[in-house]
Amino acid sequence: MSTKVKYELEFPIQASPQLLYNYISTPSGLSEWFADNVNSRGELFTFIWDDSEEQAKLLTKKNSERIKFRWLENEDDDCFFELRIQVDSITKDVSIIITDFSDDDEVEESKMLWENQIASLKQILGSR
Repeated sequence: MSTKVKYELEFPIQASPQLLYNYISTPSGLSEWFADNVNSRGELFTFIWDDSEEQAKLLTKKNSERIKFRWLENEDDDCFFELRIQVDSITKDVSIIITDFSDDDEVEESKMLWENQIASLKQILGSR
């Protein structure tokens, strides 16, 4: 069995934290860039892609700051994925920080997936 590795990615993004938060925390926002469709019932979010569907439990959320989920299939472990909005106190530059876990041999692939997803998000936001 391969071990899960925690990794973090940071993407500068030109958008207000409030707007960005809508895109990372609401089903309608997430379905614009993260999945083809997203539904939620309370803390349970269902992410739908072409031919697959995965459910995640909302663990924590803090307005205009961060949201954290755990995939239901990973219920037994401490793995989660978190989208965190960071604003530089001096420059006011906004970044999105992704924390996620992946199998040891799939980390690079997972990072590329996030890069593609964030590229879609930036396109929607009109951010460079």
